[in-house]
Amino acid sequence: MSKTHTRAQVSPCRNVLGIFLVLCGSLLAASATGSSGRGASAAKPPPRLEVDLDAFDASKKSMALPNGESLAYIDRGERTGPAVVLIHGYTDNARDWVPMLPYLSKRYRLILVDIRGHGQSSKPECCYTRLDFAYDIKLLLDALGVQKADIVGHSLGSIIAQTFAEYWPERTAHVVLISSTGGLPPGRLKKPRQFDFAAEIRKLKEPIEADSPFMIAWWDSPTPVDPDFIRRQRKDAAGIPLRVWLAVLDQALPANNIYGDLQSTLPRLKAPTLLI
Repeated sequence: MSKTHTRAQVSPCRNVLGIFLVLCGSLLAASATGSSGRGASAAKPPPRLEVDLDAFDASKKSMALPNGESLAYIDRGERTGPAVVLIHGYTDNARDWVPMLPYLSKRYRLILVDIRGHGQSSKPECCYTRLDFAYDIKLLLDALGVQKADIVGHSLGSIIAQTFAEYWPERTAHVVLISSTGGLPPGRLKKPRQFDFAAEIRKLKEPIEADSPFMIAWWDSPTPVDPDFIRRQRKDAAGIPLRVWLAVLDQALPANNIYGDLQSTLPRLKAPTLLI
């Protein structure tokens, strides 16, 4: 998703915001998250991952929520430190944040979430609006005893982060929105796309093949990425039911009204916010 400047106040970088300003631009580009821009992979070798992927995946826990859903998450770092919630994008999972984890201070309590329908979280028949996703995060923080946190989101995760901050401002310390969007204003011409991924998603059939041409294109990256990391991401994304791919596309990312939907609640966003 492309960035816009139709957001609430942008604060000076400090504490966790400063860290993400320095790191996210380079490290998230290298993580090739599924809902960011796609491009031809570079020739140079990928940077070595500093985190053991098997150990990371094995550290994931599950929390049953009062609304009947269950969220998978990883809780790492200093339990008494400032809490930072990391929310991934469309068809991604908590592993998205692995490339940048070694660079974050150990004094933070990092809570990495698989949003509903993704990763190891429950995959209900309904519902997949941005408020549904944000409410899950709120219930998870309730269960973990976290009263206030910095909320960081990438792509779809940034929309969830914005929504959380709008509806629960008292629980939000700072917001970081990475590769976010405010929607396209009515009447503004859309730039022609080289490839219409939304149209291609609607052509998918189950079972989704992790190594199909579509999935390889979906997970392509303009920067080199660890091949095992990408292989795991493609496999997990292929495991998401097609009904979830489509429900998120229609309910959380509605092409016909995403501008009006996001702009209608934007005045509620009062927390210091960093756009990356």
